[in-house]
Amino acid sequence: MVKVEDAIVARLESHGYHFEILVDPDAIERIRKGNIDIENDLAFPEVYKDVRKGEKASDDSLKEAFKTTVIAQVAIEIVKKGQIQLTTEQRREMYDERRKQIVNLIAREGINPQTNTPHTPYRISQAMDEAKVKIDPLKPAEDQVQNVLKAIMPIIPIRLEKAKIAVKLIGDAYGKLYGELAKSGYM
Repeated sequence: MVKVEDAIVARLESHGYHFEILVDPDAIERIRKGNIDIENDLAFPEVYKDVRKGEKASDDSLKEAFKTTVIAQVAIEIVKKGQIQLTTEQRREMYDERRKQIVNLIAREGINPQTNTPHTPYRISQAMDEAKVKIDPLKPAEDQVQNVLKAIMPIIPIRLEKAKIAVKLIGDAYGKLYGELAKSGYM
């Protein structure tokens, strides 16, 4: 259970009714990706008409809008289809985290086609600032990479490239080098 002061309001209007829940801001992305264990992510296992006034939604309105009165299923629908009201601090944290993820994704596979050298995360970040790239903190980083690349291509020459490397190791060197190779890329 998330604390009430840490929870955010998720809203949805459906079939002429207004529904709200208090949910953990860190759980939003997990829920949208399909994690259906929402009971621990709600401040209260209730669906409200108005959270601030404490007015609970009626079972009839839940049945009409969602075809069920099971709180977990209704809450998942509200998070997936509704609006999320983040505080400024939460939005800033999520924005910074999403930006770092995007920069790291591009830096991991992005190279300068003129010199065939990798771009540093700092250079990519500066190009994003210069291009004034808009980042949605609620969308996954992987979905935003292509838009960011289109925006920064006029500023820095970049292309994404993956390399497959086969490495043969002798038995006694395997243990030492496996950790180093694992840090270098995906295995």
